[in-house]
Amino acid sequence: MIILFAILLTLAIFTVMVIIVDGNRFVTISYTIESDKIDSEYKIVLLSDLHNKQYGKDNYKLLDAIKRLSPDFICCCGDMLTAHKGAKTDVPLNLFKYLQDYPVYYSIGNHEYRMKLYTEDYGSEYIEYLDKLRKLGVTVLENDIVKIDNSNICVRGIMIEREYYKRTGKITCDTQYIESLNTRVKDDNEYMIMLAHNPEYFEAYAGAGADLVLSGHVHGGIVKLPLFGGVISPRLQLFPKYDGGLFEIGDSKMILSRGLGAHTIPIRMFNPGELVSIKLQPCKND
Repeated sequence: MIILFAILLTLAIFTVMVIIVDGNRFVTISYTIESDKIDSEYKIVLLSDLHNKQYGKDNYKLLDAIKRLSPDFICCCGDMLTAHKGAKTDVPLNLFKYLQDYPVYYSIGNHEYRMKLYTEDYGSEYIEYLDKLRKLGVTVLENDIVKIDNSNICVRGIMIEREYYKRTGKITCDTQYIESLNTRVKDDNEYMIMLAHNPEYFEAYAGAGADLVLSGHVHGGIVKLPLFGGVISPRLQLFPKYDGGLFEIGDSKMILSRGLGAHTIPIRMFNPGELVSIKLQPCKND
């Protein structure tokens, strides 16, 4: 009995230590994506699901890591804050204040959308937050598309409705719905980067012409187990198909960030925060 108690106590201490360490560190994950639509190399940083997390004072550790990567532009696919009554916006705003040297493209996650939707709880906080972002030079994409200067790359931000984040029951999200969110017709010669917070609908994004989807939302499954991957999704789905990494459907690719912060279940285990670096380059000649 004493031996069993000692083993259980050791496991409990180990678990707590892993949660503390992984909840307060991040790693940089790099991907290289090739396309014959790209005529020169671009370096992209992907930020997702910060949820007001700070890595050091004023997020200096995260800022230093981003600046070392020296991106051509930064993509943010949402949930940089946690929405609740009296939601604080100072952490993401302060981060973007120190990133004004880089073009930043920001798409809306379910937490930002909650602020937009429930004005009885949040008042004008959503509008004020977006206004402050824009004053810092951030391009906010509420179902908008912009073209990257001197390139054939366009960035499209997808803002799906609240019902597509329901925790119970699965709602079908099809290509037609994604296409309806923006009336601009895609040029087949353009390389489309789609910022879509919820990765669950990758098939619909691919069908809507996305060459590269950048996503988040799942937080890597909170706990990451060898061989099994992430354990649970925000929809309380066990071992979700999309938990983190690179996925492909036809010619479309999706890079799914495991995010930088946490909320509701405020733990990360064997699953540190993730800063994503992407090299986008022309196809190499064989």
